[in-house]
Amino acid sequence: MKKMLFLFLLVITSIQAQKLDSRSLLQAGPMVGYSQMREVMLWVQTTEPAKVKFEYWDKQNSKTKFFTKEYLTNPDEAFTAHLIADRVEPGIKYNYSLYINGKKIDRPYELQFQTQKLWQWREDPPEFSFAVGSCLYINETQYDRPGKPYGSDYEILTSLYEKHPDFMLWLGDNLYLREVDWASWTGIIKRYTHDRALPELQPVLGSMHNYAIWDDHDFGSNDADRSFWNKDATLKAFKLFWANPSYGVDGQPGITTYFQWGDVDFFLLDDRYYRSPNNRITGSKTMLGEKQFNWLIDNLVYSKAPFKIIAIGGQVLNPVEKDYLEIYNKFPEEKEKLLNTIKEEGIEGVIFVTGDRHHSEVTKLNREGTYPLYDFTISSLTAGISPGKDEANYLRVPGTLADEHNFAIFSVSGPRKNRILKCTNYDKNGEEIWSYTISENELKNKK
Repeated sequence: MKKMLFLFLLVITSIQAQKLDSRSLLQAGPMVGYSQMREVMLWVQTTEPAKVKFEYWDKQNSKTKFFTKEYLTNPDEAFTAHLIADRVEPGIKYNYSLYINGKKIDRPYELQFQTQKLWQWREDPPEFSFAVGSCLYINETQYDRPGKPYGSDYEILTSLYEKHPDFMLWLGDNLYLREVDWASWTGIIKRYTHDRALPELQPVLGSMHNYAIWDDHDFGSNDADRSFWNKDATLKAFKLFWANPSYGVDGQPGITTYFQWGDVDFFLLDDRYYRSPNNRITGSKTMLGEKQFNWLIDNLVYSKAPFKIIAIGGQVLNPVEKDYLEIYNKFPEEKEKLLNTIKEEGIEGVIFVTGDRHHSEVTKLNREGTYPLYDFTISSLTAGISPGKDEANYLRVPGTLADEHNFAIFSVSGPRKNRILKCTNYDKNGEEIWSYTISENELKNKK
C-alpha cells in the first residue's frame, strides 16, 4: 500500500514538474499579429529551444478545434516563432491556446483573435476601434542612465488593455536600445527579450491584434538615420519580434507595409532606413526615399477608403522650427512635395498618426481650396515627458495637448459614405483627457 502511494505521489510530482517546466520555457507572449479573412499570425518566444504550436477554435463552437503547425524555436531566431492560423473563416472571433513541448500553457487573461469581416457588397462596413501609442521605455537599472528612472507608469498598459480595442498600432520607439545594445546582435536581442517580457504588456499582446512601425530608438541610436551601420541587424530583430503583413516595398529593405481594417486603409511608413542625416548639406534630403514615397502616393491614389491613415514615427504637420525636433520640417522639400502631391492628385481622407514627441496633440493644417489635413500625435506611453506647452505649435487644435503619459483609442463608426472617426485620448489610469471627431465628409475635396 505504501509503495502504491509512493508511486502515485511520484507520478503526480512528475506531472506537476513537467507543467512547471513547460511554463518556465515561455519567455514572452503569445502575441496576435496581423489579421486577414483567411489567416491570422500568432507569435511567441521561448527561453530555449522548444516545440511550440497553437490550438484555436470559434468562440461559438468550442467543440471543433484546430492546430497550427508545430515549430521548433532556435537561437538564431531568438527563440521566436511565427505560426499561421489558416483554418479560419471571415468575421469570426476565436479563442486560442499555446502549447510548449506538448503542454498547454495557461495565461491569466483571455487569449483571443478575430478574422476580418467579409462585408463588401453585402452590408455597411463594420464598426471597430484601435489603440495607438508610442515611446515605451522599460527600465533596466544597470544599463539606464544614472538618476531618476526614465520609464514609469507601466499600469498604463493595463488601462489600455481594459479598453479592449480590436488592435493596437505601435507608433515607434516601442523599445529603447541603449549604448550597450545597438552595436551588437547580442545586445539588440537582449533588449527585445527583456522588454517584451514585461508582465503588464502580455495581455495587450495576447488579446488584440498588434501592428508596429519603428522610430529612432528601436532602429538604432538616438536620432539615427540611414548611416547607422547596424540597421540590417535591427531590421532583422524587428521582423523577429513583430508580426506585420510584410516588410519593405518593391524588394527594398525596411519596415514599410499596408493593411486594411474594415473600410479603412493603413499605410505604415519607415522614417529611418532611408533617412538622410539631419546635418547633410549636399545632395537631396529625404526621410522616405524615392521608392517609398512613390509607393505611398500610388497606393493613396488607388485607395477608396474614407480614411487613409498614414502612420509614421515623427510629426508631419508641426510647423515649429527647432534644431532639436525630429519632425518633417527637417526635410522641407520632401514635406512640401508630399503635401502638394496629395492635393494635386485629389487624394481624399488623409490623416497622419505619429509618435515620438513625448506629448500628445492634434495638429490641423488648413489648405486653400481643399480639406484640412490632421496629424494626431500620441506620445508617450512610459518614457519621460517633453511638455508641449513649452512649444509654440500654432497649428495645434486647442484642448488637445496632453503633457503626461497617455494613449489613444480611435473608433470608426457610421454607415458607408458617412463614416465617423473619433479619437479619445486617455491618461495612465484610463481617464479621458480629450476627444476629437472627424467625419469622412469633412475630408473631401471642395467642388
